[in-house]
Amino acid sequence: MTRKKSTQIIRLLLLFGTIVSLYFVPWPILKARLTPLPNSVQEQVNKATDYGFEGIIVYIDKKGVGPTYFTAGFHNSEKKSPANPNSLFKIASIDKLYTAVAISKLVNAGHLSLDKTLDDYFPELAGRIENSDKITLRMLVMHRSGIPNFTDTPDYWNDPAKNEQEALDKILDMPAKFDPDDKYEYSNTNYLLISKLIERVTGGSKFNYIKGNILDPIGLKNTFASIHDVDINNVMSGYYVGVKEDIKTADYGSMLATAEDVGIFLRALNEGSLFEGEEQKIYSSIYVYDHTGLIPGYQSIAKYHKDIDAVVIQFTNTTDFNGYNWSLSEIMYNRIVKMISNKT
Repeated sequence: MTRKKSTQIIRLLLLFGTIVSLYFVPWPILKARLTPLPNSVQEQVNKATDYGFEGIIVYIDKKGVGPTYFTAGFHNSEKKSPANPNSLFKIASIDKLYTAVAISKLVNAGHLSLDKTLDDYFPELAGRIENSDKITLRMLVMHRSGIPNFTDTPDYWNDPAKNEQEALDKILDMPAKFDPDDKYEYSNTNYLLISKLIERVTGGSKFNYIKGNILDPIGLKNTFASIHDVDINNVMSGYYVGVKEDIKTADYGSMLATAEDVGIFLRALNEGSLFEGEEQKIYSSIYVYDHTGLIPGYQSIAKYHKDIDAVVIQFTNTTDFNGYNWSLSEIMYNRIVKMISNKT
């Protein structure tokens, strides 16, 4: 075979591969990425319904500009009530930021040690969680424990745990995913155990500790422990693709907050005003300064962008099985950040 012929065949194979790959491209995602940026953030937010979201809330706190709010779509689709910037939203795993701050405060006060093990704090779990004698509190906070994630157990979201003990029971006696501190792997079980530990050492609920030591000092009044603590009409509806009904009354154990409350908390976290003494140093050694959240019906992104000194919070109230909606929410978020960055 000549070199020329070989080159032609390679080109044909590459062309064929490109055609095949394009066949499987999720076109809504590609279109969202490639569409030119509009002239304003509100125009971008208005595209939420094109992206498949029932509703969206965006909060931007840019230093020197002050908080601004953008919404599109519905607070409740059935009632056709418009998205409200002051709606409560299930923030899911964003609450890990609050939990990690609580741990930092308790460690700084000498009530906990990052180097003590699960066996030290939960002797009743010895033999029920593999490596419990080697897994430290530090490893739990940093997702380096190797403990299986209870939300990854078979059919979890079709039959979610009704309480923390049921959730924990789902992974007891399971083999570890890896040796302690061997690598990072996100596990909600880590923070379930941390929550139980906070309650054990403080003698009250985790949320009460967070409220008294984190929320109240910075004046946050629109952050709550669960849907049972709020007027359900104030909660933004949640939707799952293929399910017609509003699923906001489903209790997955999530905290709720307004976008503004999350934004104020996030700025205080990043600027350090949440901390006293060695608390920030402790926090910086164990956890991150931004987060995302995802549970059925609710997606959230909370980040501080140091280069433009801006906090940007985004809530979208529609999720799906294949993850397209999550990808689209990230595209929406990144385009908004790019727009406000270009105006710096």
